[in-house]
Formats: sequence, structure tokens, C-alpha cells
Amino acid sequence: MPVWDPSQYLKFADHRLRPALDLLARIPAEAPGTVIDLGCGPGNVTTHLRRRWPDARIIGVDSSPQMLAKAAAAMPETRWIEADIGTWEPDQPVDVIYSNAALHWLGDHGRLFPRLMDWLAPGGVLAVQMPRNYEAASHTCILDTARLGPWREALEPLLRPSPVAAPEAYYRFLSTHAERPDIWETVYMQLLQGENPVVEFTKGSALKPLMDALSEPMRSDFEAAYAERIASAYPPEKNGQTLFPFRRLFMVVQK
Repeated sequence: MPVWDPSQYLKFADHRLRPALDLLARIPAEAPGTVIDLGCGPGNVTTHLRRRWPDARIIGVDSSPQMLAKAAAAMPETRWIEADIGTWEPDQPVDVIYSNAALHWLGDHGRLFPRLMDWLAPGGVLAVQMPRNYEAASHTCILDTARLGPWREALEPLLRPSPVAAPEAYYRFLSTHAERPDIWETVYMQLLQGENPVVEFTKGSALKPLMDALSEPMRSDFEAAYAERIASAYPPEKNGQTLFPFRRLFMVVQK
């Protein structure tokens, strides 16, 4: 996993928060005892879990000490666990597993999602949101830039063309664990401000592992080459805003 930068990630906090709240609103749990925020990041979404379920035992799990330090500073009363979210397991069944924009970093979803369902107590809910924007220019430009420069040897092992499957695949992963998995997609028409803002957005997420793998001056050269491609793919509107459509996949599954 990359070394996450909370300040870079939170530059677009409003855009990243909206799907998180849309997911939270669809969870049919009135008074859960234990809620897991799996891949909690800087805790900005965990605060909303606490507001909805003030009496629940809420646990935030993330592999990034930088993100967890930010979370703990804002919510010291919450239990934060630094762990690999691909291998960590709760010590007892839980009522809600909530994961916003985290599980796409893990592989083998055909095994992962049934394993998460096994963590749930009877009637418990798995709620997941993952980006599924990998066919968009923001992401294909990452692949093209990585493969067409002197950094190719260093970056090619890190490329992940499409870590999230089609919605139908998740139905098949989950249908033996729940009668009616609720699965849907939303494309958010994000309005970004600033010069070439899609670069700044991806630097907080998909671009970060590749940037971390390079040292200067190659890192700056790689970013400049990517920025040039993105500038032509997402030109600003007449009012200066940049339109950045972003597709996200959601699922809410009750055991």
C-alpha cells in the first residue's frame, strides 16, 4: 500500500464524501452494536458513522499510520486499529461492515466479499463503495504515461488496469450469502476548480503508488507527462470549472 498523504486526499473531501454518505443512507441498521469502518482513512467518514449510531462500538481499521493519526486527532474516543485490511479480522461477529473507497486496493474479490459476509452477525449488513472509473481518461492516461516513458520498468509491475469487476460479478459473489443483494452504480458529475485539477485529484488516490515508486527528477517528469495528457482529456469549461465524471459501484448486503 502507498504512504498516504491525508492533506492531498482531503483536498477533494467534499467530492469524496458524497458517495460515502449516499452509501451510509442506504444501510438498513437501526441500532447496531458493533460497526467496522474498514479502510477508514483519515476518519472523515467515521465521524458520520458515529453521528448516525452514537451508541454503537465503532472501530476504524486502516493500514496507513498517517491516516490513522489524522483520524485519532479528530476522534480520540474511537478505537483505531493499524492493520492490513486484507488480512485483519474482528474477534467476534459484527453488525455493520462499512467500507468506502478502500476494497479496490485488494485483489481476489471472489474470495474477499464472501469472507466479509462471514464476519457478520445474523441480520448484519455489508456496505461497500468502490470507484469503477478505470475506463475513464483519468485512469487510462495513468497506464499510457507509465508505459511510454523511461519509468516503465519501475512502474509496470504496479499497474492495475481494472481491480473492480462489473456489478454482475458481485451479485454472484454475494448471492449465496444474501437473498437480495442491493447493487448499483452512480456516475457523479464532479465540478473541479483550479489548474488541471484532475491531476490533483488522482495524486491523492490512483496516482499515489506510482509517484511513490519514483525518485526525483523522474517523479516530476512522470507527473508532468501525465498532466499533459490530462489537460487535453479534461479541458476547462468557459467558466473555469473542469467536468470530471466519476463512476462508483455500491452494494448493501444484509445477511
